[in-house]
Amino acid sequence: MRIWTVANQKGGVGKTTLVTALSGLLAQRGHSVLMADLDPHGSLTSYFGYDPDGVEPNLYDLFRHPERPPPREVVHPTAVDGLYLLPASTALATLDRQLGTRKGMGLVLRRGLQTLAADRFEYTLLDCPPMLGVLMINALAACNRLVIPVQTEFLALKGLERMVHTLEMMQRSRTRPLPYTIVPTLYDRRTRAAQRALEELRQRYGRHIWGGAIPVDTQFREASRDGLPLTVQLPWSRGSIAVRKLLDVLIKQERAAGQEEIGDG
Repeated sequence: MRIWTVANQKGGVGKTTLVTALSGLLAQRGHSVLMADLDPHGSLTSYFGYDPDGVEPNLYDLFRHPERPPPREVVHPTAVDGLYLLPASTALATLDRQLGTRKGMGLVLRRGLQTLAADRFEYTLLDCPPMLGVLMINALAACNRLVIPVQTEFLALKGLERMVHTLEMMQRSRTRPLPYTIVPTLYDRRTRAAQRALEELRQRYGRHIWGGAIPVDTQFREASRDGLPLTVQLPWSRGSIAVRKLLDVLIKQERAAGQEEIGDG
């Protein structure tokens, strides 16, 4: 199972949109895919028609009883074949206060996914809250790859700096470096500000930044209203085409990393 975390320490950069679009496209390609909503606001959960105030069981159950195997019923179906959801609960907002100082709480999600999803799903995508805490630490500890969406505006670059700094701190406790890809989002090629921000990103982050950009596309909003990934609902929209190119690059990077690991052994 491949686990991709989609995270940034700034809100409004398109994390949930990217998770739904990538997951829908993977499912369309015949993969079994699990999405996990780690944000107490539950945007991903609401996207697929579930209520984060009432859906049971949910992700909070993994943390409330970390000593128990998670129930299989915690995985909920969506309207897309092969695409499933591990929903959020608003109770996730209490985790830092309840569990933040308890030893071993950074690995709860990793252990839960190994039990719950390792033999059932080929891909798991984790949608993170926009702040550093127990949930983001769990997501970074659990994943094979980090995807960092960043809005193409200069104020968003500060959030990216914080995210990269967090990643550098996390790298010290990992046996293998965590590969990451920065994805420019909400790109409006008509504006000089967006063009300059994209140039700045490429200059600063070089090989870690994806060569394309996810454009501003109102169809993303329409797809969320209908509870379907845009890549499923309108596969030839501008946004879907960009996400398809991104996914091809991510999979190519995964394959190259696998070859390197074989060669290193």
